[in-house]
Amino acid sequence: MEGAILVPAPSSPLSSTSLPSVTLTQDELKKIAAYKAVEYVESGMVLGLGTGSTAKHAVDRIGDLLRQGKLHNIVGIPTSRKTHEQAVSVGIPLADLDSHPVIDLAIDGADEVDPHLNLVKGRGGSLLREKMVEGACRKFVVIVDESKLVKHLGGSGLAMPVEIVPFCWKFTARRLQNLFEDSGCVAKLRTSSGANGEPYVTDNGNYIVDLYFKEDIGDLKAASDVILQLAGVVEHGMFLDMATTVIVAGEMGITVKNK
Repeated sequence: MEGAILVPAPSSPLSSTSLPSVTLTQDELKKIAAYKAVEYVESGMVLGLGTGSTAKHAVDRIGDLLRQGKLHNIVGIPTSRKTHEQAVSVGIPLADLDSHPVIDLAIDGADEVDPHLNLVKGRGGSLLREKMVEGACRKFVVIVDESKLVKHLGGSGLAMPVEIVPFCWKFTARRLQNLFEDSGCVAKLRTSSGANGEPYVTDNGNYIVDLYFKEDIGDLKAASDVILQLAGVVEHGMFLDMATTVIVAGEMGITVKNK
């Protein structure tokens, strides 16, 4: 990985030179990172449009630049129904992978980023489409605030999602948990928000099992392989060797990490 580049916070659209000690909210940090990522966008590009609270800022910014005439001939490939609706609302022309199998640039957030720029994604529920789109791009720019940096994937203690088919989901969840028994894995079916406890259903009609680890799971590629070998698993939320650039917004400014 190339050396990180630090860009002072006052260069961002949200920071203020008159208030250098201002404490930024997490959402403001996300917006700073998103705006920096959109600087990579050029007219005529096919763009992968990510999903989530950070990527939302990038989609809004691209729409703003189109309306201002600063970008032209942009085509977006959304990674979820929610992003599709947002992109339409801000005037971004859309297509899909069938018509554009190679994408110039994708911009998306991440739930965790390790020192090698491996990612955990999918806590927003869109991991399959995100991986399909971002796996087809020439450049994948990831935007996060500094709270998402971890020493190893799973290190935040939060979920590592696995999308599975609904058929016999308990059987699949048990098998996933058993795979990582040595790492203290607990597998939980994701449920929809609200009191009814119904399973969360992805845009693809599948369920998500969230894996929680107490210890490092070790070799990530080996972990990826054993998960994907299980019948009933559709995809997992580890994005390995996919990010080409990670933009991290923190109180001291923006750090750009390149693969």
